Amino acid sequence: MRHFITLDDLSNFEIKQIFRLADQMRTQLATWSGFCKGKLLATLFYEPSTRTRLSFESAMERLDGHALGFADPHAASVAKGETIADTARMVTNYSHLIVVRHNWAGAARVMARYANIPVINGGDGSHSHPTQALIDLYTIIQRKGSVEGMKVGICGDLRYGRAAHSLALGVARFGGKLVHIAPEGFQIPDWVLTRLRYLYGQEPTEMTQLRDVIGELDVIYVNRLQAERFPPDIDPAKMSGSYLLNAAVMEDAKPDAIIMHPLPRVNELAYELDEDPRAAYFEQSANGVPVRMALIASLLGLEQLVLTHPPSREIAVADRRCDNPNCVTNHESYLEPETETIRGEEASVTACAYCQEIKT
Repeated sequence: MRHFITLDDLSNFEIKQIFRLADQMRTQLATWSGFCKGKLLATLFYEPSTRTRLSFESAMERLDGHALGFADPHAASVAKGETIADTARMVTNYSHLIVVRHNWAGAARVMARYANIPVINGGDGSHSHPTQALIDLYTIIQRKGSVEGMKVGICGDLRYGRAAHSLALGVARFGGKLVHIAPEGFQIPDWVLTRLRYLYGQEPTEMTQLRDVIGELDVIYVNRLQAERFPPDIDPAKMSGSYLLNAAVMEDAKPDAIIMHPLPRVNELAYELDEDPRAAYFEQSANGVPVRMALIASLLGLEQLVLTHPPSREIAVADRRCDNPNCVTNHESYLEPETETIRGEEASVTACAYCQEIKT
């Protein structure tokens, strides 16, 4: 049984397999309908969602399966104090596959540990959003032919934007070149930079102004401010409008550059760009259905591209709890803290196995 909690759970070869299957499901839907007949997908969304939840439910229905679950945790047993572990054990009895979104980093890993069915991470706090990264990589390949050699600028709130974290790691894995553009205080976190450096030998270019680098970019990936994750000392109103991609800024971009955004947008991406042929964000959103169809079919082992063995991780019991207050281990007391060793060519570092924050 396989889970999909971070991109590390799939090899590059397996990701390419999923993309080939997504191509077929996108163009030959009738051939694949019926693959999930009699199967149930549980969507457990402890945080708000439109695209992720609906595209997963749409994907399951197009495969002739069905979805059940909740989109409001206050209407579920979590409001009574039920733990993630017990929720996982119960939902295993009612479905064949779980998609979970949670506000705690590492929560999906806990769900996978206690569930006896495959679990997919639909976003865990400000940590990661691996299925969004699959969709983003797939969209880049659809538009540009390859990720390798592409200069990808990830712009906006990179500190709290989980989609940005997963995309950066995915681009590096497939040979793209990263440029990170963020306002002061919103740079991409150290745990992502550490993995980029140790695992993929990449040191992204760091910028504060999109205009200074937009002419070099093949992909312009914009993120909204994740205001719901800000600590109390940050005023979202002061940051609102601190960066904006509009037609005037795009005048300096390459004619064949593409604009991407995981959506929803707030005030960082002008509506006037919707008619720009370089805009790929609605296409990107639509790609969520075939990519998630392919992932569901692969995890359930319902088609010939059955996933093999997951890449290995060096996990050990930790001597103290994680320093990250949003880590799931600081909220579910029964969990034993664990560490992961990340090895580079000449050195190694230790990180939390749940939220991947670097241990000091």
